[in-house]
Amino acid sequence: MDYHEEYPQRRRYYYAILISVVSAVIGGLLALGMAPMVYGDRLLNDTGYKAPILQNEDKALFPPSSMDYSPVVGIAEELGPTVVGISNLRVSSNIFNRGLVEQGSGSGIIISEDGYIVTNYHVIDNAERIQVSVADGRQFIAEIKGSDSETDLAVLKIEAKGLPSAILGNSNDIKVGELVVAIGNPLGYEFARSVTVGVISAKERNITIEDRKYKLIQTDAAINPGNSGGALVNSQGQLIGINSAKLVIPGVEGMGFAIPISDAKPVIDELIDKGFISRPSLGIWGFAIDEITANENNVSIGIYIDKIISGGAAQKAGLRKGDIIVSINGTKISIFDELSDRLKQFKPGDKITVTIMRENVRKKVSLILGERR
Repeated sequence: MDYHEEYPQRRRYYYAILISVVSAVIGGLLALGMAPMVYGDRLLNDTGYKAPILQNEDKALFPPSSMDYSPVVGIAEELGPTVVGISNLRVSSNIFNRGLVEQGSGSGIIISEDGYIVTNYHVIDNAERIQVSVADGRQFIAEIKGSDSETDLAVLKIEAKGLPSAILGNSNDIKVGELVVAIGNPLGYEFARSVTVGVISAKERNITIEDRKYKLIQTDAAINPGNSGGALVNSQGQLIGINSAKLVIPGVEGMGFAIPISDAKPVIDELIDKGFISRPSLGIWGFAIDEITANENNVSIGIYIDKIISGGAAQKAGLRKGDIIVSINGTKISIFDELSDRLKQFKPGDKITVTIMRENVRKKVSLILGERR
């Protein structure tokens, strides 16, 4: 082979070496540039360059934002201290000593910085002494400022200043499905200020408890024994309900109830002001006559007056035993619930017109409502 035949092969060989060298240089540079990202502070080159340290402390995979921040955290921090523990105490004595024994416990809500507390009537019912435990560990003997069994509400007072207090909201504005937080002391003060979360399941549920009818907020936030008198709070941190009851039926969960704060507020104000709730009274005892009884006895459907209370409104107006109330101010009355609902629209001292049947003769009587507590 002569020189002219060998030259092209030798030139291709040099090109291959040159390409290999260039590739090696480029690869080395890329590796050097990426090494700090891969190895972090473990790489220290000959020039003293140290790769930046990856800071993992205080970092979250998904950092919190205003869009996903749960209001429950703030509610628990701000409203938790306004919830107190209430112990219903009675005096117990035996041949050895005499002391106080807890016969029940519940929760309450501080509604003013100077120590007014709202709770359920059934929490303090028949108490000989009431002890209140606040969030900072202090304990007080409380005075009952007023209580009302019909609304299941009571107001207590402790001698303290500068207490955290709840902000009262407007329960008339609540919506089904709205987030709510329940705070209370389930099973006693050992689990003080427990927080549970749910939604408003329904508004204005008519619930009968021990022969009394209540219009309550229904929620699936867990409400257990000891939660009674605790707070039901909306996402703005406003008190919208006073936890009152849980439907206890085997196999049924997530049905708790609270007294709407907009219904409770006028009662609370009157209990603080008067110590009792002033309600209009007819001054009678009686029973309802249903359609079957009316037909069998040839009398009218309505409220049969079985007894006249001495000095009451009915006696002063000339009503007597045997009269049957059939309407008030033109509104038909056939059962006691209708009578009670109608009377709630008036105040003691209001003048009303009662239509009665006396010996099957219709008669209208003007009557000035009395007062009952």
